[in-house]
Amino acid sequence: MPTNTEDAEYRLYYWPMIQGRGEFVRLVLEDAGAAYTDVARLPEEEGGGVPSLVAFMQRDDLGTPVYAPPILQHGELYLSQTPAICAYLGERHGLAPDGDAKWRARHLQHTITDFVMEAHDTHHPIANSLHYEDQQAEALKRTAAFRSERLTKYFGYFERTLAQNTDAGGEWLVGAGCSHADLSLFQVVAGLDYAFPRTMAALRDDYPGIFALHDRVGRRPNIAGYLASERRIPFNELGIFRRYPELDAPA
Repeated sequence: MPTNTEDAEYRLYYWPMIQGRGEFVRLVLEDAGAAYTDVARLPEEEGGGVPSLVAFMQRDDLGTPVYAPPILQHGELYLSQTPAICAYLGERHGLAPDGDAKWRARHLQHTITDFVMEAHDTHHPIANSLHYEDQQAEALKRTAAFRSERLTKYFGYFERTLAQNTDAGGEWLVGAGCSHADLSLFQVVAGLDYAFPRTMAALRDDYPGIFALHDRVGRRPNIAGYLASERRIPFNELGIFRRYPELDAPA
């Protein structure tokens, strides 16, 4: 729930026009009901906009220099890298298992980060600095391998993880409750469903646990409210998950 800068406990710095990696952080903040300011989405006259984000990343007084957004500010702490931020927030707000199981949630979060990178590289397999149209031939080859090999390998892994935890009495990836890793897997499924709707429709029956987890997360009250609000930036062809019909499975 973004709020004004005076009242917000957290400040999130990320690009204002895309979900991107910042969306994984937003989902944890939203599910936790934590007050935060999405700084770059504020008007420039209120200290927001892209210039504020660029200027923030150039500061040298944030402790360890930040490489790229998202960046979370909590008091005097400045934390970057999506899996680190998600774990930090999850463990502060009851969205992580207790004891040593928190490390399993962290390793799942890092695995999801790897998955996200491979999904991104389907449309930009050569260089981020090139337009999609400048590497479309390579993207077609990369995406064919992603759909047939990598996507199913990741889904198979998370399906096994869910089945193992279900056998232990849970319905989430790790532990008894929803964690930051579940929220992030929800975002991956939603993003892939946007980017590759035909591929995902064909996989639904093969990975029922993953799709059921996606639906459970979407029904959580705070998440459902967020998804229906203007705070949720729509998927678009500037972010990680992009819909290029020629990259999807044939009709």
